[in-house]
Amino acid sequence: MTTTIATSGAAFATRKNAFAGALAAAALGAALLASPPARATGAFEFMPAPQTDLNRLYRIDRVTGAVSSCQYALKEGTVGVTLCFGPGEGAEAQEPGEYGLVSSNHEREGGVFRVDYRTGEMSVCYVFEEKVVCTPPETVSPVAAAEGAGTPDTTGTTR
Repeated sequence: MTTTIATSGAAFATRKNAFAGALAAAALGAALLASPPARATGAFEFMPAPQTDLNRLYRIDRVTGAVSSCQYALKEGTVGVTLCFGPGEGAEAQEPGEYGLVSSNHEREGGVFRVDYRTGEMSVCYVFEEKVVCTPPETVSPVAAAEGAGTPDTTGTTR
């Protein structure tokens, strides 16, 4: 009878360990599903313009926030060319941060938002006169946040 109890105890311990392992795996799976998607690693992030009839892709340096853009263009007698637009006013390197690009859902919008994930600042960037330009970075001021809904903060101040 002692052998049977020991075997039953071992079987119970094995089932208990299997259950604990399955529970841990399920918890990890749930945590992964609940967490936001991981951003790609590397020095740059890429985002297409939301405009549906525009073949334009924006690129941002994740650390400096410098924004540039390229698009495909037809050229007779060739497979086409890649036209690229370097950073212009406001799209040059900013203070070091954790920058990314966010696209709106507006199908006629040719620009994208540059966001600083550390500070919450946002700019709108678009191609203007053969350069990428960005509006001055803005965030909701503490006063506007405390006052609630009202007139948006549109000071246009820069650092």
